[in-house]
Amino acid sequence: MTIRLYNTLTRRKEEFIPREEGAVAMYVCGPTVYNHIHIGNARTFLTFDVIRRYLAWRGFAVTYVQNITDVDDKIIARAAEENTTAEELARVYTEAFLDAMRELGVEKPTVQPRATETIPEMIAMTEQLIEQGHAYEVEGDVYFSVRSFPGYGKLSGRDIDEMRSGARVDVDERKRDPLDFALWKAAKPGEPHWPSPWGEGRPGWHLECSVMSEKELGASFDIHGGASDLIFPHHENEIAQSEAATGQPFARYWMHGGLLQVNAEKMSKSLGNFMLLREVLDRYPAPVVRMLMLQTHYRSPLDFSLDRLDEARSAYDRIDTLVRNIRWARGTTPAHEGRPAEDRERLEAAIAAARDSFVAEMDDDFNTAGALGAIFELVRAANTFITASDAAMATADLVALSEVEDVIIESLGSLGLEIGTARRQGYPPEVVGLARELAGYGGDDPAGAVDALLAARAAARTDRNWAAADAVRDGLGRLGIAVEDTAHGARVTFTPGS
Repeated sequence: MTIRLYNTLTRRKEEFIPREEGAVAMYVCGPTVYNHIHIGNARTFLTFDVIRRYLAWRGFAVTYVQNITDVDDKIIARAAEENTTAEELARVYTEAFLDAMRELGVEKPTVQPRATETIPEMIAMTEQLIEQGHAYEVEGDVYFSVRSFPGYGKLSGRDIDEMRSGARVDVDERKRDPLDFALWKAAKPGEPHWPSPWGEGRPGWHLECSVMSEKELGASFDIHGGASDLIFPHHENEIAQSEAATGQPFARYWMHGGLLQVNAEKMSKSLGNFMLLREVLDRYPAPVVRMLMLQTHYRSPLDFSLDRLDEARSAYDRIDTLVRNIRWARGTTPAHEGRPAEDRERLEAAIAAARDSFVAEMDDDFNTAGALGAIFELVRAANTFITASDAAMATADLVALSEVEDVIIESLGSLGLEIGTARRQGYPPEVVGLARELAGYGGDDPAGAVDALLAARAAARTDRNWAAADAVRDGLGRLGIAVEDTAHGARVTFTPGS
């Protein structure tokens, strides 16, 4: 099958043909580390984590570069507010960002360069642009001359003659044209600065990504990604300065993720709906957050709300419950006769259809919503098969169900969605104390504590110590953890807040 993706540059879906067969060179704009990231930022990073994972699953060797902007106007302003240095502020929020990505289950990039580590290369590109007549120096500042690059506006579809200086264009009387943008900024008192041919200063934001991406991936790399609000001016400016400097196409495919709304409104502090990722992860496990975000195509706006997170938890639990039921069924002794052959054949057909549909949807511009739909169709078919009759499972039935599990785990794993982790991550910390009291547990992991309690309860039931077994069951119940005894062992259901 062929992977097709929507290229913002051409405004159409195109067959993905990497510059090197079997390999993908991919760059995604990373965070400006002046605060904790919000859920809108998280959506972008999760989107491209999924795309990177899926490309690897399809057999590509992916080099994934994501920068960290650790010198910027926002960092300097926030540092002044907090009465600290820009360097210290950037260090603190860089660590916070890396921690948040780990908790969300986002894989570490192949390379993660920082702007402050790439200053010499930024100075070199600026010198090159000046020599070529694409940039000019004014009192220690260096500006890119937008009208020197004929292709300016091709990514955003804007006509340079219709553009006006405004909210996202700095107004500076010293510039030859209001649209010209800074490559290098002269140092101001108290700001971070580095020596340059134009005096002490620091790089402009747009320059950073051009230099870091080309340093790690070379010119004309495969995919450049980011949120749709970066198309103009950031990505437009990256193209202009990079292609003016090298004379080569900057990136072959441009991918942009849709923005996120909270309760159908734009997220903003003034509306009181500004949500940090760490606050969301305090209430919902990472797989549930990932499930919600994958239910919407990456280019479409995403409506984010606590109600939708609850719905995503229910959807996740449907898959998780099926997988646990399959594993319990495999623990039984196979019967001589099981489900009717035609029932098993329908399930086998559903397995093949789900596998093919999942790949087809993902190959069509990474349609995670459609891919999840294929998995839920398989979940429905498997549940129907399990509950169709009271007959025990024969060996062939268990083999078919095992294949269902394999397809679900492998397919969702290619999206970074692990089954079985959300339920265990959500156990309340109080269960640790209960396990120490009733099961002699010596650890501090809630999931391990639940396992220890279930083992203690099973031993008590074997010894016919019903009081001890009931004490475990009742203690777990008070924490919202229900225990149901089945023919295949104890089934645990956790309901937060009960």
